[in-house]
Amino acid sequence: MRPWPGTPYPLGATYDGVGTNFAVFSEVAERVELCLFDDDGTETRYRLDEVDGFVHHGYLLNIGPGQRYGYRVHGPYDPARGLRCNPNKLLIDPYAKAVSHGVKWDESLFSYKFEQPEERNDDDSAGCVPYSLVVNPFFDWGNDRPPNRPYNETVVYEAHVKGMTVKHPDVPESLRGTYAGLAHPVVVDHLRDLGVTAVELLPVHQFVTDHGLAQKGLTNYWGYNTIGYFAPHDAYAAMPGEGGQVQEFKSMVKALHEAGIEVILDVVYNHTAEGNHLGPTLSMRGIDNEAYYRLVEGEPEYYMDYTGTGNSLNVRNPHTLQLIMDSLRYWVTEMHVDGFRFDLASALAREFYDVDRLSAFFDLVQQDPIVSQVKLIAEPWDVGPGGYQVGNFPPLWTEWNGQYRDTVRDFWRGEPATLGEFASRITGSSDLYQDDGRRPFASINFVTAHDGFTLRDLVSYNEKHNEANGEDSRDGADDNRSWNCGVEGETDDAEVLELRLRQQRNMLATMLLSQGVPMILHGDEFGRTQQGNNNVYCQDSELAWIDWDLAADNADLLRFTAGLTAFRAQHPVFRRRRFFQGRPVGKGDKLGDIAWFTPAGAKMTEQNWDDGFGKAVVVFLNGDAIPDLDQRGMKVTDESFLLAFNAHYEDIDATLPGDGYGRVWTVVADTATGEIEPAEREPILGGGEFTLPARSLIVLQRMES
Repeated sequence: MRPWPGTPYPLGATYDGVGTNFAVFSEVAERVELCLFDDDGTETRYRLDEVDGFVHHGYLLNIGPGQRYGYRVHGPYDPARGLRCNPNKLLIDPYAKAVSHGVKWDESLFSYKFEQPEERNDDDSAGCVPYSLVVNPFFDWGNDRPPNRPYNETVVYEAHVKGMTVKHPDVPESLRGTYAGLAHPVVVDHLRDLGVTAVELLPVHQFVTDHGLAQKGLTNYWGYNTIGYFAPHDAYAAMPGEGGQVQEFKSMVKALHEAGIEVILDVVYNHTAEGNHLGPTLSMRGIDNEAYYRLVEGEPEYYMDYTGTGNSLNVRNPHTLQLIMDSLRYWVTEMHVDGFRFDLASALAREFYDVDRLSAFFDLVQQDPIVSQVKLIAEPWDVGPGGYQVGNFPPLWTEWNGQYRDTVRDFWRGEPATLGEFASRITGSSDLYQDDGRRPFASINFVTAHDGFTLRDLVSYNEKHNEANGEDSRDGADDNRSWNCGVEGETDDAEVLELRLRQQRNMLATMLLSQGVPMILHGDEFGRTQQGNNNVYCQDSELAWIDWDLAADNADLLRFTAGLTAFRAQHPVFRRRRFFQGRPVGKGDKLGDIAWFTPAGAKMTEQNWDDGFGKAVVVFLNGDAIPDLDQRGMKVTDESFLLAFNAHYEDIDATLPGDGYGRVWTVVADTATGEIEPAEREPILGGGEFTLPARSLIVLQRMES
């Protein structure tokens, strides 16, 4: 059988119901062979003689879903010039929509084995490298529609596909740790009851456990080691048969959409699993090394590394940019995902040595009619010079707000001189986002994420305890801004345990009542622990998985968290679409949209804000002064609230503001007791006194103006 010419686009393997078109880009290739594999591993090779615009292509009749394939690229091998073609290495298609298995580590995969050109002829990595798979593109989406949840109504839940369900007792054992497990009704109901509107999944692009971890018996659990930008990770699939992961992923998205929950993917377009110059040749390195990767100028044998992983994708090359954009569009149009969180997004902006916020990648996203319409979230830093870019991304983008995380942690652990910045962070970080025309929801507010302590560990450990990772605890962040409440680690001390629970409630309540988009780390709603490990990237074990027994043990914390998300959803004053002005914003408004008070009921002064020991503040949110319109063009109004924060270790005798801010108030949330909208609370008169408990947040609602 000889391939028909086929077409150079689309790239990858495209099944049309009769046969499959294969197309792969390589500017340096002298010849490309398409390799098909039978079930027993027998290999048949076909030359792709048709080349258009450096795309090698061909069409084979009667080749359909489930067919295993790969490429062998003939061309120059000269690492000193950045050239690493080697036809003895089977290569994964960069556009493969599914792969068959993980990498089986063997010395044949590594570039350093071939130090001289004549040594290239005694190697074959077939069987070690995953097979690319032709997939069935057809799926019954039924009436599936994107939820299109507005940002200001969004509550994000960061989750790991396996860790979320592998220990869930009510998910069938065969589905635990899979896409189907995440779509199981008991899990979906938990998310819906919690008030989650979007799940942000840690990487599900096909990834590799790197060789060093495999030698230690560990696993790349988080998945930030991509080798396939179109392929759902095969190990998360419960469905039998090669390629079933695509259908299963789509079914998961469809089930979550039916519950009104969006799906956001954590994506890693900054580097690949091929690592540095000593890493394995799995795909792009052997196809066109200098096109796909940033090489060191003057020393192209080596790779630029803005990610700390060994290499960086070459986003200056149009074909690499095309790969990224084609991948993003594929996940939106074919897999129906609702957005992306870009890992180390600053690395994508590096056209030269410095971060350029107007780089080609961001220009392409801006003008793309598909990608520009979904949620785009940046992790706004990388490990290179000038890589910390919080607040500097273009207008379409939202950002993980690392300054919010650090400030909220510092405030609640009692650090001095945090009051002014704390006020800025909980009101949407206008200092970061307002100047370039963005809104408060540009700030993704989080206190904990996969990278670092869980919320329970944040209040239980002063130091990281990463011994299980086998690196003598050298890995993981040292600046955790945590406080163990007096005892390091687990304890039976009732007072310490009560304080830790209160601190968890404080940070959850602060985050869920701040302006911006809140993000909850999976399991924080009921006190998940990693036993002080703040870097479980390699721990595919009970250390990192969710223990669902805690949902019953810490049911009060779960109810408190769900109560807060429901409270937030009911009251638009906590999720405004525009920044506060600090002055009257409408006709008849005399109070302004926001006002700040000392615990004594007096308006805050510059001296109060600059007080290095200030640990308490009261903020008034005016529900009559929301400058937003609803979908019908009607003015949005709400009740008015006071939020009273006390990070001091002692109770404070506080006074409610008078002067027309409200005649009668009642407590509707209290982190000291864990109550949300308690059935009975004595009303407090405006100008009246009340006790603001140590280390607590009290929310009061105005009953009479």
